[in-house]
Amino acid sequence: MKNILFGPVNSRRFGKSLGIDLSPTKKQCNFDCLYCELAPAKTISTYEDLLSTQEIMQALEEGLRLYPDIDVLTITANGEPTLYPYLSELMDEINKIKGSIKTLILSNGSTIANEATQEALMKFDTVKLSLDCATSLCLKRLDRADSSVEIDQIKSGMLAFRSKFQNPLIIEVLMVKNINDKPQEIKALNAYLLELNPSRIDLGTIDRPPAYTVEPLSYEDLYRISLMFDERLPLYIASRKKRDIDPSSYSETKILDTLKKRPLTQEDIDTLLDSPSLERFKKLYEEGKIHTRQSGGYEFFVVLT
Repeated sequence: MKNILFGPVNSRRFGKSLGIDLSPTKKQCNFDCLYCELAPAKTISTYEDLLSTQEIMQALEEGLRLYPDIDVLTITANGEPTLYPYLSELMDEINKIKGSIKTLILSNGSTIANEATQEALMKFDTVKLSLDCATSLCLKRLDRADSSVEIDQIKSGMLAFRSKFQNPLIIEVLMVKNINDKPQEIKALNAYLLELNPSRIDLGTIDRPPAYTVEPLSYEDLYRISLMFDERLPLYIASRKKRDIDPSSYSETKILDTLKKRPLTQEDIDTLLDSPSLERFKKLYEEGKIHTRQSGGYEFFVVLT
């Protein structure tokens, strides 16, 4: 029996999630990212080892009998799930039996310009796409994309998909030290993300052993980089390194100035502010000088201007 299902795992954002791996036997991907937790492998443009939709559905039906309280089904792969040629047909079958369970796909976004990919993704409740770079050079250096993948096609494809997808579209940006954390790369990403207008942007870094010798950024670096993005972007700092830093003292003015530059979640506030500063933050909130804004499933604190 192939390990098609994995989990369930508890996600703060999505609840109890059961994973579906469309490539359980080996890595099949059109990227060979420097930071990938899987071993290096030659990039491909089509799956070589292919599961039938019947195999996947049989495993899923068994999984749902074992775990009837699932909140979300997460479609992923040891590689890129949108390379699976029967994704649209699979989603038709899943949607017939899932009931109130939500569906989520985790994709590198590489095939988003294809109409068939967009058709399949339209059948999900939430779509999460990676976009580490907005320039061709960065894509080739960091994501080590297959020759069939071009950054301009990814960007135009995301825009086309965004124009018709009404459900949450989340973009994940993973920062790697001395590669895509440079000002010119962030500037290019910022300009494009403003045009795309996703539901949420998750800004993170390496937190598992990578395939190649590359380094993560600290939470302080991610926070500094977040300030380089436009404040209108719903950017969430998705880092497990938040607790590695000591909180600091913030005056009321500094708290307000910080939130004007970058809306933050409660998790960020708890990370950055020491106890007296948290009291100042609470006072400002109670006085109505700080407000909340829901975006992409997270609550952000903002200062209205």
